[in-house]
Amino acid sequence: MQKKFYRTEAYLPAEDTFFMADYIEKESGLSALDVGSGSGYLTKLLGQTFSFVVGTDIDFDVLKNQSYKTKNLICCNGSDALQSEFDLVVCNLPYLATDEILDIATDGGAEGFEVPKKILDSTLKNIKTGGKFLFMTSSLSNYQKLIDYAQELGLSAKILARKKLFFEELILIEAIK
Repeated sequence: MQKKFYRTEAYLPAEDTFFMADYIEKESGLSALDVGSGSGYLTKLLGQTFSFVVGTDIDFDVLKNQSYKTKNLICCNGSDALQSEFDLVVCNLPYLATDEILDIATDGGAEGFEVPKKILDSTLKNIKTGGKFLFMTSSLSNYQKLIDYAQELGLSAKILARKKLFFEELILIEAIK
């Protein structure tokens, strides 16, 4: 039996969070959703330019202990509990390619595709027509497979930006419905 590791403290923002933030702060609209809110950093940032913001996370303790306290938090897998549509959906995916999923905050499963695929499936219904889904992935995972899958779902997906780190390249994907 596979044991999933849940964090008991807030997930602290890292290089990938700050890279995504550079693009999120340029966005604005009525409603935004942060899937996998973690520390709350991106959720709080969205609150500066969107009228209504919701954050989700699979780990209730992480939501309770956010480093950047936000409102409208829902504990659920992806966005399974939501029926609303949003102008912008963001997700700093658990994208690391792993044989098994031990840390739900970072492990993406086989090819770094397994968990991101589930999140894409979950959030598709929450993106307004004409809305955007911005998500982070890595050169260490099969990011092209993820782009292709987003396109199979009817999203117009492309690489928006890349950031080279010493051990990987962060890849920010934009998918428009």
